[in-house]
Amino acid sequence: MASHGARGRSGGRPTLEEVAARAGVGRGTVSRVINGSPRVSDATRAAVQAAVAELGYVPNTAARALAANRTDAIALVVPEPETRFFAEPYFSDMLKGVGAELAETEMQLLLIFAGSDRERRRLAQYLAAHRVDGVLLVSVHADDPLPDLLAQLEIPAVISGPRSARETLTSVDSDNYGGARSAVEHLLSRGRTRIAHITGRLDVYGAQRRVDGYRDALSDSGYGVDERLIEAGDFTEEGGVRAMAALLERCPDLDAVFAASDVTAAGARQALREAGRRIPDDVALVGYDDSAIARHMDPPLTSVRQPIEDMGRRMLDLLLGEIADRRPAVARVLERPQVVLATELVTRASS
Repeated sequence: MASHGARGRSGGRPTLEEVAARAGVGRGTVSRVINGSPRVSDATRAAVQAAVAELGYVPNTAARALAANRTDAIALVVPEPETRFFAEPYFSDMLKGVGAELAETEMQLLLIFAGSDRERRRLAQYLAAHRVDGVLLVSVHADDPLPDLLAQLEIPAVISGPRSARETLTSVDSDNYGGARSAVEHLLSRGRTRIAHITGRLDVYGAQRRVDGYRDALSDSGYGVDERLIEAGDFTEEGGVRAMAALLERCPDLDAVFAASDVTAAGARQALREAGRRIPDDVALVGYDDSAIARHMDPPLTSVRQPIEDMGRRMLDLLLGEIADRRPAVARVLERPQVVLATELVTRASS
């Protein structure tokens, strides 16, 4: 049995990498065990604990007091106005998932809004001072400079959805393409043929993928895509009202709408009712997110369920692994996963 004075292969204090090698697991798994995360099997936990004991490894939770470059804090950064954060269930569900996972650790969570240029400049200064150990970045737009800033500062980061198909940071997303396809295929199965789509903000990659799923579902069905039935939205209720009104004026014969979010669908419903259209008799309606809004609408809204809380948990899980990985950032760049979680269509009375 190794004594408490056991040394690593380098002759110094045993490293997290050596514990991982001894236990036959990855560095991130060792970090999760050390931080008390429940998302580890009993067998894996026992193997890591045995390796820690054999090598005499001092866990980060004990060593942090000696490590001047650690803060025991992570930031959840939302590059949106505060009003949008509190208006859309997506953000609160994400925060709930992150909070549940973080409760199993000793780290603190900072919620930071960066919806204005002034807030972004202040955030950049804050991050440059390395006042957090890592960042969770939610609601990322294609031209957002924050991910590149985090990479430049070599701050561990995980984002909720890639900026493009060429994303270089670790990301966690839902299957936006598959979710959109399932929504349109459902509407087609109900005999709807003039299916409109109110998009999300098209500088968000997830919104682009929902458009792709919508297009492909119609093309594969043989109906083809009528570009007049696609109207740009912005994930908001007001955007849903405006987009629905424009669609009705341009294509009064439409018989179904797939909205890029439940909040947008609520706006579309308002415009449909003001136009005297019954849901689902005249126009079927499907949303996205399966938030509380969907369940409480009249009629209850058919919606694509995203596992948003699970996304938050997975983001934090991956971030803790990156924080524990002490290798230079260049050595980790090829190991940053792009995680995609499955969606599910929840059918209700609106379709």
